[in-house]
Amino acid sequence: MARDVHINSCHIVATFRGKARRDVSLEELREHIHQYYIPLGRQFMVLFPEGGFLHKRREISQRFAEKNNLPKLEYVSLPRAGALKVIMEEVGPHRDQASTSKSDNKKENNVNHNNTKILDTKSGDCIEWILDVTIAYPDRIPLHLIDVVCGFREACSTHIHYRLYPSTEVPSDPEAMTNWLYDRFIEKDKMLEEFYRTGQFPSKGNVPSVSRTVRQDNVRYLILHLFFMASTFMQYKVLCALLSCIW
Repeated sequence: MARDVHINSCHIVATFRGKARRDVSLEELREHIHQYYIPLGRQFMVLFPEGGFLHKRREISQRFAEKNNLPKLEYVSLPRAGALKVIMEEVGPHRDQASTSKSDNKKENNVNHNNTKILDTKSGDCIEWILDVTIAYPDRIPLHLIDVVCGFREACSTHIHYRLYPSTEVPSDPEAMTNWLYDRFIEKDKMLEEFYRTGQFPSKGNVPSVSRTVRQDNVRYLILHLFFMASTFMQYKVLCALLSCIW
């Protein structure tokens, strides 16, 4: 079963606050992979390596870049590689070579001590592709949750650029993996610079970019919302009836 990781460049993301909290969150991610992701046969995992809102992260990212002799990025921030390292250690193609993987000490007959499923190293049941997503917003103004929910913002076109990498291209060495992820975001910054200058994402090599317009079907979304509202109301009425029987 092939599995994919989606790496997004987006400005509304989950944030880990502080190193101690990040370390705890990474261990929780490792446990989640073995307790839920693998046993339930999940095939996709979405990752936001930037780790925060761009307007909050840009200054911190540029200070880090200056301190570590890295390019200062304007349209994205330098990513955090911790979550990608955990994912590739646990379900990546080179997981057997990952010396820092804590699950290696728990493997016994393909079952760990918590009775959760461990990947069969010969079945190919691992991350196979990495889908790199870069998002460009009109006038560099991202869509916020309030805009989406309340419809305050006028209709606009949001441009999404996809690149697909075999997971085997990601180095197993932690430092090399971090540099690989940095290179992707440095590329993103250059791509977004050209997009906001020309209105188009650059083509890679001699292969032209293929564009496709996806329009939102308002009727479909209205039907879905009505269905979920009706479903929630019915569940509420059932719960009330059950509680009335108990009390």
